[in-house]
Amino acid sequence: MAEGETQVLAFVGAPAAGKTEAASVAMEMGIPVITMGDVIRGELRRRGLPLSDENAGRIANELRAREGMDAIAKRCIPLIKGVKDVEEKKAKKVIVIDGIRGIAEVETFKKEFGTDFVLVRIDAPLILRYERIKTRGRGDDLLSIEEFKEREERENRWGMGEAMKKADKVVENEGSLEEFKEEIKRILDFKY
Repeated sequence: MAEGETQVLAFVGAPAAGKTEAASVAMEMGIPVITMGDVIRGELRRRGLPLSDENAGRIANELRAREGMDAIAKRCIPLIKGVKDVEEKKAKKVIVIDGIRGIAEVETFKKEFGTDFVLVRIDAPLILRYERIKTRGRGDDLLSIEEFKEREERENRWGMGEAMKKADKVVENEGSLEEFKEEIKRILDFKY
């Protein structure tokens, strides 16, 4: 990363691996966070559709089919640039992106931000991730284990597995929440 530049650090991982929890650590540290899922939730609100996994998946698929597999990333870039302009004036020069779902998004961000873009993969076993969604309370998390597996398969069709392989750093999220938060703090404090 060039001196004076703002690092754009993105979290990628399977559903409920800990991406949103990692982003909340960033927010607690005063680091701005752009949540890619907010683009989908915003589109659902705009269309007057209830938040559900089925609706979110359908809209995400529709946007990707119409605008390309990097549709959500392209919609986030102006948001990131707006925050980046503000962050350039601050000492802490990191912006976090929560919720990458595919390789096309990674490639779009790498093309846009170059070496200032860093990808962090968060890993956790399927059963542990499924247990976590049951406690999140989001409208799109009311799933059976079979539906949860289908959600992961849908995201893999978007190229999530390929994106995860491109990670610059991997965090195993199998321990306590406190241990995970400490590891994320170390990453966010690290100068790349």
